Formats: sequence, C-alpha cells, structure tokens
Amino acid sequence: MPHDQPVIPVDVHDGHRFELIHVSAERPQHHLLFLPGMGLSARLFIGFARALAKRGIEVFIHEWRGNGSSNRRASRQSDWAYRELLEDIAAARRVVAEHAQDGHLLGGHSLGSQLACLAAAADAQDCRGLVIIAGGAPYWRVFPWPMKGVMIGTMIAFPTLGSLFGYYPGKRVGFAGNEARSVMADWARSARTGNYRPSGVKTDLEAGLGKLEIPVLALDMADDWFVPPGSLDWLIGKLAGCQVSKQTIGSRRDGKKADHYAWMKRPSATADAIEQWLGRHSSSIAATRRA
Repeated sequence: MPHDQPVIPVDVHDGHRFELIHVSAERPQHHLLFLPGMGLSARLFIGFARALAKRGIEVFIHEWRGNGSSNRRASRQSDWAYRELLEDIAAARRVVAEHAQDGHLLGGHSLGSQLACLAAAADAQDCRGLVIIAGGAPYWRVFPWPMKGVMIGTMIAFPTLGSLFGYYPGKRVGFAGNEARSVMADWARSARTGNYRPSGVKTDLEAGLGKLEIPVLALDMADDWFVPPGSLDWLIGKLAGCQVSKQTIGSRRDGKKADHYAWMKRPSATADAIEQWLGRHSSSIAATRRA
C-alpha cells in the first residue's frame, strides 16, 4: 500500500537497500529510530509516528529486510539472520545521525523492541534512550501456562518450517510474514535459552545489555496476551545499568482494548506516555549527550 511520507534510502554493504519513512516534526526536541514488529511493514506505523511528531519527536521508521521497501525477500536462496538485521539497523542509524547530530532514541514494537535493545548493546554511541512497546524476551520459562506450551511448540515448529520451506512461511501459518529461516533460528535460540547469542555475531550482546546506562521506557499493553509481564521483566532485567520506567497502557473508555496490535490504530495514549517520559527524563537524556 502506498503512502505519502518522505523516504530516505539506506544502502547496506552487502547490497541490501531499503527506505526509512521520515515523519518530521516542526521543532523536533528528540529524534527516534523506530523498529517495527516481526512481519510488519514500516508504513503501518505512520499514524503512530505522526502522533509523536505533533509532540516534537521526529521519527524515522525502519524497514525490515524482506518487507515493504526492502529489495530482499526471504526464500531458500535468500537467507539472513539477526546479524544482518543488526547491520541494517547500524546503517539506518548512520543515516539518522545526519539528521540528528546530538544523538537519537531507539525504539521498537514487539521483536523490534528486542532488536532496538540489541542494537544499543552492540553500539551505544549516540543512543540517548530506549523505548520498548509491547515487547519482551521470548524465553519460554517466563510464560504462564498454557502459553508456555505454545512457546515450546513454536520454538520447535518455526525453525523446522524454515528448514522445510527454505524460509518461514508466516503468511501461510498466519503469524508474522514470510521470514528468513535463520532469523527464526536466532529467535528460537533466544526463546530456548533466554539469552541473545545470535549466530555469527561476535559482540557479546548479553554483556553489552548489562553495560548500558541510558533511560528506558517500557510500555506494556493491558490486554496483550502475546507478551505477559514475565516476558517484559526478563528483557528489562538484562538492562541492569539503565534507569527503567515501566507503564501500562490501559483500555480506552469506549471499550477498545489495548492489545499487542490495536494500539497502532489508536496511538495517542502511547504517544502521550512517551512524551511525558521524555519530559521527566530530559536531564538524563541530556547527560547522555554530554557523555
């Protein structure tokens, strides 16, 4: 589906090319690189980005390899893993730095929030804070029953499907999009062990997470059964040196639920929470700029 927002091309060293959707603010006080959830195209977050722009936050919406404007599609012949996703984020951050010389925020939804944390762990330079929305670690042991059983099944089934088809056929399965088989293998490894040790990544991301010293906003959705409290707590528990603020986005007065995806269509409460958090922690964010 087309959109009318400006875009900024990003080129990666291995030939991958994609576009950041740029939603500018009139007088930006902050700049945010935002990472979508698994299988979700960048354009789906334009409404959210516009809500933030009205609050003085300029947004650059990332596009995952294999989705939307990306020139790659997952197949038996075209595969990638978390390593390549992190390289794509690093390339996007270099582009954002041209617009935000005083640093930027990293944020994401669902899997995007995990990759935002890992990107900061891999390179904390110029990262002024993290925004986690409806995100958490997929470690199966922190899920309650019966979701624990579902997680055990998926961390076996997803990589198996990837091996059989050459890619994870999310559009057939009904969860996420068509994903690279090695991405699903890295996801399953984190679900099985509770740790982030993606294949081919030389940086100790677990150690990097523990060394971060930046403000973090963790927003969970009151009606989100995908990400239970234990999942979020496991993720932010890795950020031992960070000042973490947790907040729950509740259901609206008109009865509309705040679940894993519905917030995207009605983003005002989420945007308000981010604006208020930035206001409360402006001094901490300013301190990271001086560091």
